Amino acid sequence: MKPVSRDEILPFEQWEMVRPRLRALFIHEKNRRRLAVGAHLTLLFENGRTVWYQIEEMLRAEKIAAPEALQHEIDTYNELLPRAGGFAATMLIEFGESAERDAALRRLVGLENHVWLKLGDRRFPARFDTRQMSTERISSVQFIHFDAAVDANAFLALAEAGKAAIEVDHPNLSVRAEISGALAHALAEDLASEY
Repeated sequence: MKPVSRDEILPFEQWEMVRPRLRALFIHEKNRRRLAVGAHLTLLFENGRTVWYQIEEMLRAEKIAAPEALQHEIDTYNELLPRAGGFAATMLIEFGESAERDAALRRLVGLENHVWLKLGDRRFPARFDTRQMSTERISSVQFIHFDAAVDANAFLALAEAGKAAIEVDHPNLSVRAEISGALAHALAEDLASEY
């Protein structure tokens, strides 16, 4: 997938002008790319549009204008883009109470070895960003990649047959969620696209 480039980033004034119109579109885009995996995990599958929007919003929120800082944000968020034939997602580990969340993040150490994309009879391990790992607790936001090397038609056929899923087999968390419907179609569009 084509990385976001510096020349695609809007200046603050332009972003502020178009943001009210675009925000609803991007919220819709993110909603159709969201997968609840059990009660405490959510995956938001990323593509060029979601990454571009995240960059624009981060620059706005942090008031980043210096060229080197701007490029750092672009480079950082471009790491979220999937490789050809694969998928990338932001994983949110969600618990309502802070004490419960803190305990869960300690119990889930090693999660990076227990998240899978299941396509038919094949399982593809999630590749986590190791900079977010610790031996004592994990971060509640994780960036993961699945290097599946699948094409759009094959993926969509598996999803429509109920044979595409995210599985977690951690000793303290065992959950599964099928990839279907609007999400399956969005991911197939990503696989077929070069944008």
